[in-house]
Amino acid sequence: MTPGSNLPLTAARVAVTVTAPVRLDVSGLLLTAGGKVRSDHDFVFYNQPAGPGVSHGTTPAGDTITVDTAAVPADIDKVVITASLDAPGATFAGTEPTGTVRDADGGAVLATFTPPQLGAETALVVVEVYRRGGGWKVRAVGQGYADGLAGIATDFGVSVEEPAAPAAPPAPQAAPPAPQAPPAPVPQDQWAPPAGAPAPLAPPPQAPAPAGPPATGKVNLDKGRVSLQKNQTVSLVKDGRPLLSTVRMGLGWEPARRGRSIDLDASVIAYGPDRGKVDSCYFGKLRILDAAIQHSGDNLTGDGAGDDEVITVHLGGIPPEVTGLVFTVNSFSGQKFSDVAKAYCRLTDAQTGEELVRFDLTGAEPRTGVMMAKLIRQYSGEWEMTALGSFVDARTVRGMVKPAAAAL
Repeated sequence: MTPGSNLPLTAARVAVTVTAPVRLDVSGLLLTAGGKVRSDHDFVFYNQPAGPGVSHGTTPAGDTITVDTAAVPADIDKVVITASLDAPGATFAGTEPTGTVRDADGGAVLATFTPPQLGAETALVVVEVYRRGGGWKVRAVGQGYADGLAGIATDFGVSVEEPAAPAAPPAPQAAPPAPQAPPAPVPQDQWAPPAGAPAPLAPPPQAPAPAGPPATGKVNLDKGRVSLQKNQTVSLVKDGRPLLSTVRMGLGWEPARRGRSIDLDASVIAYGPDRGKVDSCYFGKLRILDAAIQHSGDNLTGDGAGDDEVITVHLGGIPPEVTGLVFTVNSFSGQKFSDVAKAYCRLTDAQTGEELVRFDLTGAEPRTGVMMAKLIRQYSGEWEMTALGSFVDARTVRGMVKPAAAAL
């Protein structure tokens, strides 16, 4: 499975095991249609291994969450399966956890999913088992968190409190000392506490500085415009709300040598959860998906300031069968990208014109196609933009379909 893809479940009882080269803690959360648990009893993990229709167990392969869909309460919309690293301070960088969904009774493998491009995350929502149309389905998620299992639990409404340290027993009261004459004054640098008195406390040692930069979650739009580098990702979320308005992806370029025009074509390819092409929008097909995506038309030279071609996307109008968009640029005439200067793409708010995200392509290869960026719809509804900047040999959007699918 790929991020955002889903499959119908053919078994009433499914077991989800998450494995990795390192020790993982696997948990399950029962969520209502509002995306929250009803109470802390809906959080199933190693210290609370049983919930309504959901249980936690350990096998030689790893921790497993078993979901009996027939026993899940009617007001539960989905069961989210998470994984967190057991070692303190560890991240998923360099680790490839895999979620395997099996028929809990027969053992047949129904689906597998390995979340891609993990880094500073310390916990993941791996997959979710959810109701749809009277049946049950499984969706690949791969959403990362930088604050561990506690961050996931809190996000879904579980109360996470650190246990209070036990109070120290009161010290026995000493008998009042017998009156005595005041001691002779002592120079300050030779002062010592009276016999039997506790020594003064030394100042507490400072905690060592953490090694390396602190882990952070995904970048969003809260702080304004985001400038991406190759393979970096930004969540299209602002003030805690997914951006679902109309945006414009502007693509621009300039000829590397003055006096020469260069004809490039910008396109966007829409994909379903199985990475199958749904449709393409380009100069020969200016509207797709009931006009949710529109192309500005062909620019034959690349001359002039500003965006050369613009693709308008109404994020809230993208049909649910589309989970990924890949924006590409091709040289139909066969000119190479080594003849192009200042190629970029930028995402702007269609209403205000505000630039939200920008990716400037640095370096070029003598090839005829480039994948500039992708937009991926997350399980929670928001979209994420990732800068690609990957070159291929393809002069038309048709030649970009397979390499763009592989980039999702």
